[in-house]
Amino acid sequence: MGKQLHNNICEEHIFSSIFDKHAKDLHNFLYYKFGDLLNPKDKVQEAFIKLWQNCAKISPEKAKSFVFTTANNLMLNEVAHQKVVLRYQQTKLKTYTNENPEFLMQESEYNDKLQKALSNLTEAQREAFMMNRVEGKRFKEIAETLGISTKAVEKRIYGALNKLRKDIKEL
Repeated sequence: MGKQLHNNICEEHIFSSIFDKHAKDLHNFLYYKFGDLLNPKDKVQEAFIKLWQNCAKISPEKAKSFVFTTANNLMLNEVAHQKVVLRYQQTKLKTYTNENPEFLMQESEYNDKLQKALSNLTEAQREAFMMNRVEGKRFKEIAETLGISTKAVEKRIYGALNKLRKDIKEL
């Protein structure tokens, strides 16, 4: 039983001794392999946190291997993430449009009319219409959600479309 007590990383003094023994070497390994940009100090800390979280599963003999492998994998993941970030930064976002100001103004006016027309619908019509047109739900799904018949859903949407056609001439 005495031997088992000395083989448990979950004891704070054993964990501390492992940290003191390997942290500097691990930092140097990561620094030499990946440089300072990816913050090797953080990866050392994260590796030892993972060791602490898995302390019951890892024997002291395998602790060094565990933290070095974990820290290396964390750095490789960070390298992959930085490549994605760099690739995204290199793609130029579209900052222009081919639409002229008149079109943009008409679009804005149309959206205002549409919002006003939607607000003029009854609550039941607006609810069924939005579930169908915005969320893409089928009449049967809407009926089940609202607890009404499919015919009632059809009637509400048909009524909403008629009202919208009257309120907005462009439809």
